Amino acid sequence: MEELLKKYYRPKLPHMWCPGCGNGIVTAAIVKAIDKLGLDQDKTTIVSGIGCSSRAPGYLHFDTLHTAHGRALPFATGIKLAKPDHKVIVISGDGDATAIGGNHFIHAARRNIDITLIVYNNNIYGMTGGQYSPLTPHMAKATTAPYGNVDRAFDLAQLAKGAGATFVARSTTYHAKQLSELVAKAILHEGFSVVEAMTGCPISFGRQNKLAKPAALLAWQRDNTISVEAAAKLPPEQIAGKILIGLLHEETAPEYVTEYAKVIKQAMGGER
Repeated sequence: MEELLKKYYRPKLPHMWCPGCGNGIVTAAIVKAIDKLGLDQDKTTIVSGIGCSSRAPGYLHFDTLHTAHGRALPFATGIKLAKPDHKVIVISGDGDATAIGGNHFIHAARRNIDITLIVYNNNIYGMTGGQYSPLTPHMAKATTAPYGNVDRAFDLAQLAKGAGATFVARSTTYHAKQLSELVAKAILHEGFSVVEAMTGCPISFGRQNKLAKPAALLAWQRDNTISVEAAAKLPPEQIAGKILIGLLHEETAPEYVTEYAKVIKQAMGGER
């Protein structure tokens, strides 16, 4: 790990994440995936919006953008169109990606642009005060829902699939090895790839929901998830209430940058 730290991280310690936060595990999973694939650091761009998770690019030794709240995907789209040969990875939180950035999320999926989106889902607005987000579980507590959140949460994987994403996966910080493997597959996939990384927030979420100890959050992830392979072998009643993890959806479809290049060629008088 020390070698990875020297190669891929900027010397910007101490970091701003709270003790027990899972964001470091998710960030390490991304770095390990990049290293496994042998990506060129000069042709890999990492973009983020605003939030706890979105501070990650500041620690990573790549071309990075820390953009406006919810706007990481439009910035990333511009980069991918300008530099089609670059790998573009977007880091976003559950609020950043699905609340203020929700419209950008569904349209990036619809276009099937070759960008990899990693959503750090800690079920809460961690940095701005512990408000509930579109991924906060039903009746979980937050500063803006002290008696429990009455909204139903999005199923991020189903939302991504329904909007047109051609690669959808989910894992957790407890399953860190699996998470890194899924990120690597997502980066290799040609099209819009979404990986939901379930991560623990012991401060803003945990304290309000009797999961203040980081180990308790990891145990919850272990006990409440099931792999798609294991679920396929069990009757429905045995997987009721469990969260599926693994590769949830993969298909091929025309990729946006490739299709856009064809339009440019036609406009310039090329072949029709």
